[in-house]
Amino acid sequence: MRLRPLYTVRFFYPKDYGVEIKNPEDATATSKEEELFFFAEGTCEGIISGRFKGANHPRRRADSAAVMNLQGFIETDDGALIITDYQGYGRSYQRSQKLYGDASDEKTKFRRQVVGMAKHYVDADKYRWLNDAICAIAGEVRSPANIPPERMKQADVVLVFSVAELVWEAPPE
Repeated sequence: MRLRPLYTVRFFYPKDYGVEIKNPEDATATSKEEELFFFAEGTCEGIISGRFKGANHPRRRADSAAVMNLQGFIETDDGALIITDYQGYGRSYQRSQKLYGDASDEKTKFRRQVVGMAKHYVDADKYRWLNDAICAIAGEVRSPANIPPERMKQADVVLVFSVAELVWEAPPE
């Protein structure tokens, strides 16, 4: 198998909504879960290009990883409508920094990794091949370095996902 790059989607969440779920019987517990909801707005560039809109209702686990559940659509520049379904994980900041390696690297210092899979649904002939394609997502949550965390708003954060088709190749005999 191999990956064939399809598009990069860049988006932000204009506003965030969420609730914290804590254990009321353990006042000292530092871990909590969150149920979140975000509307997404952005653009797509690549083999598929256009405007992207969606809604993500992730769950943040006690280990700070976010379980992505993002459905939306791409209105392509040539007039097609592609429904998207993204599933995966927004890795915790701590895990992302370990995997990036050098924490002093200014480029990745304020980023978290996203890994996942994408499915697409479309009726336009040009893109109909997407209906049975499985795609991989490698992305980042990019927080601006020049805004202190206590003043940062969700709309300041940009998410960038590279989406690539998993191309079938026969497994070894």
